[in-house]
Amino acid sequence: MTGHLIAFEGLDQSGKQTQAEGLREHFVARGRECRLLSFPDYDTPVGKEIWRALHGEREYGADVMQLLYVTNRYEKRELLQSWLAGGAIVLCDRYAASSVAYGEAQGLDPAWLTDVQRYLPAPALTILLDIAPDTAVRRKAAGRDRYERDSQLLSRVRASYARQAQAADWFRLDGERPKADVAAEVIEAVSTRLAPR
Repeated sequence: MTGHLIAFEGLDQSGKQTQAEGLREHFVARGRECRLLSFPDYDTPVGKEIWRALHGEREYGADVMQLLYVTNRYEKRELLQSWLAGGAIVLCDRYAASSVAYGEAQGLDPAWLTDVQRYLPAPALTILLDIAPDTAVRRKAAGRDRYERDSQLLSRVRASYARQAQAADWFRLDGERPKADVAAEVIEAVSTRLAPR
């Protein structure tokens, strides 16, 4: 049985975690081993440093921040590879495209951001839950980190995601709709795109 990595991308509060958890339940109910990871993973050494930077305890340039995010994913590379080799479905709440989107929004080269992640397992499918920055603000009014407070940045991030979502291994859907409607479309997309050929 072949393992697949499915990444959920989008602005904060777009429903990535909710939809990833729902998809995991879908797979488990059908007897598939399914693992879920969220990035950044704040429990790792690099993840702890990212948390400090996001909450004002460290000050790094955009390039260093994205390298920290990328390194945080590399910290989990062997684990991801072992799960995939064992035939598991691996769901990631944020993955490689996040660094491209947020880095590009801050003036970094998207080709470089893609290249430094080339040794990570590639997603079989990336699902973009597209919402407006105003929606993200409305869904989380308090306790927002430095990126979540910058609406102009979020608009540029959304534009980068829209560009990336033109690729064949992406599926873009409207994250503004009710959760159940989004979940049904996620399951349909995964079933269609990952069906044996």
